[in-house]
Amino acid sequence: MGHKLTENLSDTDCVRHFKAIQDTQYILNGKWKVLIIAMLAQGKRRYLELQRILEGIGSKMLSKELQHLEINGIVLRTVTNAKPISVEYELTAYGKTLKPLTDEMARWGIAHKHHLRNK
Repeated sequence: MGHKLTENLSDTDCVRHFKAIQDTQYILNGKWKVLIIAMLAQGKRRYLELQRILEGIGSKMLSKELQHLEINGIVLRTVTNAKPISVEYELTAYGKTLKPLTDEMARWGIAHKHHLRNK
């Protein structure tokens, strides 16, 4: 029995489908990236604001994750010339294409919690 999502795909299309998922996982892997994207989908955030909201993330890890997202064109880093200097992060137009994914993950998480409680 084939999986509904892939039962109408040829072997080549199926491999291509799962390769695309692997590519997505490579960009979004780790504990923090999807959460950072979901937060930035709500608007610009300063570095310390992100760190405060993401309880448990260290400064080094947050910097690394933001840099990885910036390199992949998902996050834009802006340094203002105000005093004191401020660094803000926001999703690029390309990064905003991930908002439906994070919204669906949130819906699924709520439904899953409900499912477990009613088991």
